Amino acid sequence: MHLVIGSGPIGSSVAGLLAERGERVRIVTRSGSGPEHPLIERVAADAADARRLTELADGAEVVYNCANPKYTEWTEKWFPMNDAMIAAAKSASAVYAITGNLYGYGPQPGGLMTESTPLAATGRKGRVRIRMWEDALAGGVRTIEARASDYLGAGAVGIFSSVLLPALDKGRTAWGPADIDAPHTFTYTGDMARTLVELARDERAWGRAWHVPSPAPISIRELADRYCDLTGRPRLKVRGMPRFVMRAAGVVVPMAREMAEMDYQFYAPFVLDSSLTERTFGLTATDLEVPLRETAASAAVTAARTM
Repeated sequence: MHLVIGSGPIGSSVAGLLAERGERVRIVTRSGSGPEHPLIERVAADAADARRLTELADGAEVVYNCANPKYTEWTEKWFPMNDAMIAAAKSASAVYAITGNLYGYGPQPGGLMTESTPLAATGRKGRVRIRMWEDALAGGVRTIEARASDYLGAGAVGIFSSVLLPALDKGRTAWGPADIDAPHTFTYTGDMARTLVELARDERAWGRAWHVPSPAPISIRELADRYCDLTGRPRLKVRGMPRFVMRAAGVVVPMAREMAEMDYQFYAPFVLDSSLTERTFGLTATDLEVPLRETAASAAVTAARTM
């Protein structure tokens, strides 16, 4: 049995992948939501409730941290949740598999990040991720963290879903808070799920963080062009927003303030090197066309429902 915390794109993909392999899954969310499958049990619970999570983890081989608090609540919500998951994994003698990101590295000269890049972030969210990983390593559990860049795929939240798709739907120019021609790594949600599952069961991975296999870096402008060409739509006009705009908005808008803290990721090259994971475990990145087609199909379904 596997315990999956969170039913977003990653948690649902992890649960589905495990169920397809014939393994039992218990997926935990506040609302009890999650994918439907005979081998998936959906449970409503608070991920910060260590006692309840420990009960639910009884018999689990792996505890998957696929949760994602609101961006504005990271400092408040992440530590109790992480502590509860560590306690649950320790009680069950399970592996603790963390859905990670690149925030802990902070800005890097040249924008290239490998698993040996120091965790040197000074921003709030970067420090949160560093402490989460350090607490897991010190928690007396077998643990791994799979680190990915910005997500692509159905249900993924990021610059593609929040900037490019709305502009396409409205036939307007897309204004991105970024250097739209800088190379940027994007990660398919399906590759994150697959990496978590494979690394959690491989003792060579335990005690380390690994980068999720991801396609070659691509600029936001190129990404928009690829999507439009793939879906047969006229190419979208994409413009870069000056960096001060989001920072100024952050004075009064909490979400803008949180985004401005991480804007270094988009105003310079931001490149994830996943070659170590690929060499060690034989994993490879899914072709970029797959998440783009998946996103297009999901957008079409959503559009049909609103008609």
